[in-house]
Amino acid sequence: MKINLNRVFLNLLRLGCLLALVVIILGAYVRLSDAGLGCPDWPGCYGKLIVPEGSISQVEEMNLAYPERLFEKDKAWKEMLHRYLASTLGFLILMMATLTWLKPQFLSARLFSSILLVLVMFQGLLGMWTVTLLLKPVVVMLHLLGGLTILSLLYWKMLRQQSFGGFFVSESNIELLPIVVSALFILFCQISLGGWTSSNYAALACPDFPTCQNMWWPEMNFKEGFTLWQGLGIDYEGGVLNSEARTAIHMTHRIGAIITGVIISYVSFRAILTNAKYLRLTGVVVLILLITQLSLGVANIKFNLPPSIAVAHNGVAALLLLSLITLLHHCVSKKNNIL
Repeated sequence: MKINLNRVFLNLLRLGCLLALVVIILGAYVRLSDAGLGCPDWPGCYGKLIVPEGSISQVEEMNLAYPERLFEKDKAWKEMLHRYLASTLGFLILMMATLTWLKPQFLSARLFSSILLVLVMFQGLLGMWTVTLLLKPVVVMLHLLGGLTILSLLYWKMLRQQSFGGFFVSESNIELLPIVVSALFILFCQISLGGWTSSNYAALACPDFPTCQNMWWPEMNFKEGFTLWQGLGIDYEGGVLNSEARTAIHMTHRIGAIITGVIISYVSFRAILTNAKYLRLTGVVVLILLITQLSLGVANIKFNLPPSIAVAHNGVAALLLLSLITLLHHCVSKKNNIL
């Protein structure tokens, strides 16, 4: 039986998208449950590739080897599950790259697969540095952005491949292209701010809403709050910034949410008011996801950052990004196969 390699490639892209999304959401859960250093070494866990069973003798041995990070089995498994799935995604991307370089019919996809392979290798390094540099905020933030970039590229290529196959075809609305690109840039900046807020443990710097510490403009230290490099040898778990610096980060994220909300709302309404079927549908999805995301942000504050809502906030951010990429797909001509 002849294998349809185009179908294989498309299915690898679909599986890659799903796996990348799961890895991002699981990564948020690991971070928010304080399990980012559940395994203090890399790539193994207390010197093992599989989390140790945790017998009394093993625990004593591990605690002696890593006295600064005592063994907690639940946290170790969360961290290692994230690493296993991330490694699986890396292998999947390697398969795609190999396929595009071995088969002449995928000549146009070689640049895409090569970029993706380089990105996933760098993402692996960021994962290692996240552990070895003790949750350094700038590394944690870059790790998040790297994961979202990989997800976005996989999703973009999947949309383009499907469009060439006659499914969910691009509607080539070039008129909306500038504002969609602008919205994507603004959202990426806002997600970066969210990553910086989370990695500096500033999500609860303002425990009330819409005010912050019962004030509209509390005391803040922007210089310290946005100093990207704080030095080496510091354990950042729990955060190291003072209250004024964390408040500055939190308030910047809030202001960014307002700006992002206005811009994406405008883009979604513009899409809804077009005559193109897929653009209208995607515009509705964008608006629903935006409202959901803003509501989850407020709920995080009102309910004191419960893990379920905090993880959902990360997941919906990723979905909102993908919905804007879908709009971008419908703005670009079917013949214009970027990457």
